[in-house]
Amino acid sequence: MNFDEALAYLDAHINLEVRTGVYEGLSLDAMADIARLWGDPHTAYPVIHITGTNGKGSTARMATRLLMAHGLKVGTYTSPHLERYNERIRIDDVEIDDGRFADAVEQLSMLEPMLQHRPSHFECLTACAFAIFADEAVDVAVIEVGVMGRFDATNIVTADVAVITNIGRDHTDFVGDWRRRIAEEKAGIIKPTSTLVLGETDPVLREVFLGEGPAAALVAGEDFELEANRLAVGGRLIDVRTPFQRLTELFVPLHGAHQGTNAMLALMATSAFFDRALDPDVVADGFAAAEVAGRFEVVRRNPLVILDGAHNPDGAEAAAAVLEEGFAVEGRRILVCGMLEGRDPHTMLQALRADRFDMVITCTPTSPRALPADELALAASSLGIVCRVASTIEQGVGWALAAASPSDLVLVTGSLYLVGSARSVLHSRVDEQR
Repeated sequence: MNFDEALAYLDAHINLEVRTGVYEGLSLDAMADIARLWGDPHTAYPVIHITGTNGKGSTARMATRLLMAHGLKVGTYTSPHLERYNERIRIDDVEIDDGRFADAVEQLSMLEPMLQHRPSHFECLTACAFAIFADEAVDVAVIEVGVMGRFDATNIVTADVAVITNIGRDHTDFVGDWRRRIAEEKAGIIKPTSTLVLGETDPVLREVFLGEGPAAALVAGEDFELEANRLAVGGRLIDVRTPFQRLTELFVPLHGAHQGTNAMLALMATSAFFDRALDPDVVADGFAAAEVAGRFEVVRRNPLVILDGAHNPDGAEAAAAVLEEGFAVEGRRILVCGMLEGRDPHTMLQALRADRFDMVITCTPTSPRALPADELALAASSLGIVCRVASTIEQGVGWALAAASPSDLVLVTGSLYLVGSARSVLHSRVDEQR
């Protein structure tokens, strides 16, 4: 099986990632079925399991780098990808190559006739990741939850460290006590043998997570805290207190105050994994190597072009705050925006402070769940924002670059699917110029 055949095989399975609101009726039966036939590869290594509304991917990538800095071989599984499926499965923070990806999918295809439950697209990918990590003999796997937690395909693992970043406004109908309902689902990754690292600070929700009965619990604001989170050139400078030590003046090369919080969680998860204080120089080396594509990623200068995968109101507010704090520009600000259905476009546009941009261009992300660009423009119009509606992402990005002078700023945001496509467009333009 070659890479294209592997993708075709995956595409023949139902893809819940591109369907809106499919969070009920899920189970772990198919994953347990695959794992049993594949020799339970997910039990071959310890796991740091990460869930939460925002910050999962960044926390996972920073934890990976901290573990690598300590000399461990690390498998990392994240979702969704920006440009290539390979991005989701990494060994020592390097995405697997096409051949390794295809080999794992081919092994799965040979098991499928013996399965009692037909797996979904995401379950296939997850099973392949777990098998690859076992084959590669990783020392530890850092695994990001796909959706929620309790019945997510990744949750056949028994987390040595279970990380909850936060509970926010995503995957919810906002009816009744929605925060508690979300917390109850995400709490499902906590097992009796897990050390819980809890980043959510709402005391009302704490009982939900502690009620799962972790072996130990480390709670933000009590057991560990971010004592300082300062703007620095190219990122943040943070001071962190953990139960083991206090670390100061740590440079995190990622933009936004929220990344300081994510770095704290990555540090606490790593300390909890080792159950000890960490060498400050090793921590500094780990953070220095951290890169997270599509999260306030500067991809071009003159004009300044930034890609950010903010896809819910909390993420949009964080993106707007980063712009206000650290990216003052002499020229105009241009917004290229697109989002998925299920988000309130009015709330998202307000969170992004779209009315403060000099030009707004709407696009339709490359997903069956995409909100049409003209519908997003209509929502913007009701807020008094005039938009240009692009027929394609390539056209939208092209319009923004054509309109931008060297002193301007272009922000592409609203969906990871939009950001991934825009990233490909920008890369192809660079290749053409070469």
